[in-house]
Amino acid sequence: MPQAKTQSLKPNNSYMFFSSLEDEAVYILRETAAQFENPCLLFSGGKDSISLVHLSLRAFAPDPIPFPLLHIDTGHNFPEVLEFRDTLTEKYGLRLIVRKVEDSIRENGILEHFGKYYSRNTLQSITLLEAIKTLKFDACIGGARRDEEKARAKERIFSFRNTTGSWDILHQRPELFHHLNGMVHEGENVRVFPLSNWTERAVWEFIQQNQIDVPSLYFSHERSVFRRDGLLWTEADCVFREETEKPFVAKVRFRTVGDMTCTAAILSKADSVEKIMKENHSSNLSERGARIDDKATEAAMEKRKKEGYF
Repeated sequence: MPQAKTQSLKPNNSYMFFSSLEDEAVYILRETAAQFENPCLLFSGGKDSISLVHLSLRAFAPDPIPFPLLHIDTGHNFPEVLEFRDTLTEKYGLRLIVRKVEDSIRENGILEHFGKYYSRNTLQSITLLEAIKTLKFDACIGGARRDEEKARAKERIFSFRNTTGSWDILHQRPELFHHLNGMVHEGENVRVFPLSNWTERAVWEFIQQNQIDVPSLYFSHERSVFRRDGLLWTEADCVFREETEKPFVAKVRFRTVGDMTCTAAILSKADSVEKIMKENHSSNLSERGARIDDKATEAAMEKRKKEGYF
């Protein structure tokens, strides 16, 4: 009796599978370019957005990336990140658009209230929504991952935003078998998350395998810091420090590289990607555990996202 033949699965219009996370991300990036008229890539200078740049280079090679990078600068970014951003965009000939929170503060008459836990990070939403409206972006590609923060796990890959930039968690579009619905009306937009199924470790493995450069802040280095609430904060003019909070020099690194006023360092001797992955695996602190803006309330991130945050 002849043996039955097994039928292999093949991608078609109703079902799609991927051999790797990279293939999935490339598919999402290509779908974004195909379905939207004016997309952009939200670039922070962090490892996730850097990975998105390199995935985009792969997705559209040998042609250039068909959308610009948009960086929302709080004015309190780490100098190392800004330098890295400029070097990266020049190296690959990328289009970079920078919008500054300081301009939004001045133009909208926003009064800053300085103090122990104040940060401009929350004001990024205002600047981002202004940029989306002015530049008429209909899709904004971001590096958020579902393992990063619980509110991120509630997002779709094509995550719809209404004309005010709001995210309605209870009325999201279904995404069956990787069918991505990019239909929007004028003034509406979609946040796109190609790294939704990645983990922090997967990003570092991608960086290691492809020998991708990242800002030096991710690796162990000496820095003047001070201790507050069990965390280590950078000594800088923009970071509030009480007289009793004495600075000292320590070997530290950062797991995220956001605004200096809300991003703390950790003690570390990890000076390579391999050592970072090993250290992260044994750490009791989550990736965003050193971000003070996530600790304001239990639903702090979700509240900011509903108001237009990344």
